[in-house]
Amino acid sequence: MADSTGYRYLPPQMAERLRGLEIAVRRPMDGSHQGLHRSPSFGSSVEFAEYREYAPGDPIGRIDWPVYARSDRYVIRQFHEDVSIRCTILLDTSASMGYRQDGPMSKLEYGCYLAAGLMYAMIQQGDTVSLITFDKDIRRHYEPCGTFAGLRPMLLGLEEARPEHEGNIEAALHVAAEFSKGRSLVVIISDFLQEPDSILRGIHHLYHDGKDVTLLHVLDPAELYLPMSGLVEIVALETQEKLTVDFRQVRDAYLEQMRLYLEQLRRGCQEVRADYLLAETRRDAYDVILKRSRAV
Repeated sequence: MADSTGYRYLPPQMAERLRGLEIAVRRPMDGSHQGLHRSPSFGSSVEFAEYREYAPGDPIGRIDWPVYARSDRYVIRQFHEDVSIRCTILLDTSASMGYRQDGPMSKLEYGCYLAAGLMYAMIQQGDTVSLITFDKDIRRHYEPCGTFAGLRPMLLGLEEARPEHEGNIEAALHVAAEFSKGRSLVVIISDFLQEPDSILRGIHHLYHDGKDVTLLHVLDPAELYLPMSGLVEIVALETQEKLTVDFRQVRDAYLEQMRLYLEQLRRGCQEVRADYLLAETRRDAYDVILKRSRAV
């Protein structure tokens, strides 16, 4: 993309590294034109799927004559049709995403790098992508595009994103499901700092709608390892409530609860074949996208 130098979250060196990277999917996709990915419908691509019995009206040229010679059965070879992926990026912009402690940037800034990189990767491989920002409600919805020119408003929109308002991930996922019809890829970028059960209800809604779901779980290293010590006054970003905490007393219990929380999310994702990637904000965003490309 020649003019990527003008985008904060898609610097030219990142765009260059992303060229040639393919974001694949686990589940069959819907699509209306030829692309790189398998469709649930049958067409005439090079990927053989299965046989079926010949029926009157089928083209005689599609009969598998070697099978007939062996079995006296007229069968038709079916192939998966290749289609393009329709991808929706859901970016959490709730107030908790503004947190930064031990990472080089806030969780929202890091999420914007992930979103920009994924959108660029999808378009350069011939797919379409849209962007939705959310907290407890859908804040911005950008229409799907499949060109670099169409990507520009979304990249500029990322630069305007601000961490505000309380979040409600489950409610936002239920609403977002209505924006993305049919079989498609949905990538959720969030800190997921809510009860896993409620998050997983939203994930299950997307799964049962036929979506191939990926969670990119963005956390500051301090949230994972709690390096602070002594008495510290903490402020809840979404409610502004203040609380004085002795981290020496709560650290072990906190780390155990964090372990259980992460395990519940991972296990819930495995149940619906959703990809789950933990993304610390001190990790190169490109490495997270690369790992997602290799997950399928």
